[in-house]
Amino acid sequence: MTENTRTIIIDGDEVTVPQDYNLLQAAEAAGREIPRFCYHERLSVAGNCRMCLVELVGAPKPVASCAFLVRDMRGGPNGEPPAMRTLSPLVKKAREGVMEFLLINHPLDCPICDQGGECDLQDQSLMYGRAGSRYAENKRAVEEKYMGPLIKTIMTRCIQCTRCVRFATEVAGVPELGAIGRGEDMEITTYLEQSMTSELSGNVIDLCPVGALTSRPYAFNARPWELNKTETIDVMDAQGANIRVDSRSGAVLRIMPRIHDEVNEEWISDKTRFVWDGLGRQRLDRPYARKDGRLTPIGWDEALDIAAKKLSGEAARIGAIAGDLNDVEGLKAAKDLFDALGVASIDARQDGARIGARDGSSPRQSYLFNSTIAGIDQADAILIVGANPRLEAPVLNARIRQRWLNSDCQIGVIGEAGDLTYPYEHLGAGADVLAGLPKKRSGFIKTLKDAQRPMIIVGMGALARPDGAQVLRAAGELAKVVGAVSANWNGFNVLHTAASRVGALDLGFLPGEGGRDTHAILDGAGKGEVDTVVLLGADEIDMERLGKAFVIYVGHHGDAGAQRADLILPSAAYTEKNGLYVNTEGRAQLALRAVFPKGEAKEDWAIFRALSARLNKTLPYDDLNALRAALIEENPVFGQIDHAPGAEGVADFDPSTLGEAGEVSDAPLRSPVTNFYMTNAVARASKTMAECSAMALAATRMQAAE
Repeated sequence: MTENTRTIIIDGDEVTVPQDYNLLQAAEAAGREIPRFCYHERLSVAGNCRMCLVELVGAPKPVASCAFLVRDMRGGPNGEPPAMRTLSPLVKKAREGVMEFLLINHPLDCPICDQGGECDLQDQSLMYGRAGSRYAENKRAVEEKYMGPLIKTIMTRCIQCTRCVRFATEVAGVPELGAIGRGEDMEITTYLEQSMTSELSGNVIDLCPVGALTSRPYAFNARPWELNKTETIDVMDAQGANIRVDSRSGAVLRIMPRIHDEVNEEWISDKTRFVWDGLGRQRLDRPYARKDGRLTPIGWDEALDIAAKKLSGEAARIGAIAGDLNDVEGLKAAKDLFDALGVASIDARQDGARIGARDGSSPRQSYLFNSTIAGIDQADAILIVGANPRLEAPVLNARIRQRWLNSDCQIGVIGEAGDLTYPYEHLGAGADVLAGLPKKRSGFIKTLKDAQRPMIIVGMGALARPDGAQVLRAAGELAKVVGAVSANWNGFNVLHTAASRVGALDLGFLPGEGGRDTHAILDGAGKGEVDTVVLLGADEIDMERLGKAFVIYVGHHGDAGAQRADLILPSAAYTEKNGLYVNTEGRAQLALRAVFPKGEAKEDWAIFRALSARLNKTLPYDDLNALRAALIEENPVFGQIDHAPGAEGVADFDPSTLGEAGEVSDAPLRSPVTNFYMTNAVARASKTMAECSAMALAATRMQAAE
């Protein structure tokens, strides 16, 4: 036993636990189950529900185990260790009484409630409640509250646990929920009867232990026991949140978070959670070819023949651009085919980010979030350059907020000024502010130098511009000046916005010797110097710049790329294939197939494998396992599943290897995400995301008018 631990007795068993544990945590460490409604590990303690009552030996009455610390327990009169009971008759009677009170006004909605089957109140009333109720009075009713297009409210079911209130205030940083009234008249409501404005609002659905807050898009769709549950990875941003996809009869009906403390804890963004209806809309389910100006359905044989013919031409007149949602296996097969054809003009940076190099001259740490996402919890000064993490990675932004909330961490921003849900010092809008920072001796530069673990976060708003390489070098020089990289800490971070970007950079899906990057491919197509352009789900480029080039689109939604395409090869969406994704911190994660591809669509790697056979350049793998073996042999990082490199290789950190030397522009740094709900083809196909986008736009206009 150490100074920070204490030995106590729980139900007759002696256990040693940390002194700062509460009794609920101590009981769970001893293997005892304590029921609770208001207590949550990631929220402050409220002590509202009293369901977690335990008997403290020597105390005059039961105590709420969530609000009583181990260090406050008193021992016996003869020096015995302090003791508590979790299974005594007193505890049983107390829990039955609490449950009886909770059910006085709770409606008998279980047959029509979406929470049925996964409801804490149902489960705990069965395990800890009485057989009947002694109350015959009429139940109270509460008016419904409008919380927007995502959250359905039936507030008569609410038991006032205040989990949603604490989440909105503490984690989301949008204190728009609260309690009004007292006693039986207490109600949880949005203060202005308006939609919640947080990108994380959907998490209150998971937090609600009853059916008061449920998913509006999912309402009355299915019962939980009807659903097939698949654990996979999110691709709506580059954080790679761990999710569970619930499906039935080949359709995705719900997306929920999985716990991964180092990546997303147990939160996901609203786009991740509610984008699922877009997976069934505007889908490409068969090959198409443009004939007489119109896209006409064709068979796979004809489609592959057309593609093979167009890719058989001069390699210098062929280009390929990869989008943001591609898995590593699909990119590997495509790269191997283009390499075999001698095509050097390939690029996975459709936004034009000046980062990475195919020849390996840019070290891996030059494009990773090297501190790791969990490393935010250790930072004591953070500088954000050209990024709006609230829109680009909402869950990561919530982690920054938690660090600010729980410590004296100071935050500075270079770029657009906006509401990040935490206070910060706005240092300026242009990249010249970043370049000039090392020359200063006071202000935020002193904060960074004095910090033990300073962190610099560079976003795509700083790198996806003509002087992006110079901005990257300036950020590296600043990291060196303030000591952001040391023996056990690498505080130089790049925050990506595309789920496929880091994997593509690791793979080397970049222009080869004499090859064109994205901008040069588009310029060449417009000038007639590039005849054929292959778009691997690339929908965020300017399609007008493709000129008269023949466009082969490999993707799963009828978005901008498909509308411009001359040939469409339908592929599988992220929920329809087994794939590998590498998140912004360099963590390789496996996504699993939840449903099968729509219609005649195929997995990306299989499309390029079949196409290679038509071009007499047959790729040396016939199944996914063989492809992954080749992938790992080429670059072992793809085999290090769920490993984030973190501070590995800090001794090799050299700012001179980052970007390029040169002057930076004073043009303002702007986040690439202007509309959080419309960042990719899946989101743009979602009716729910369209409603959220319209509401957010209306709110922005209202603020501008004020």
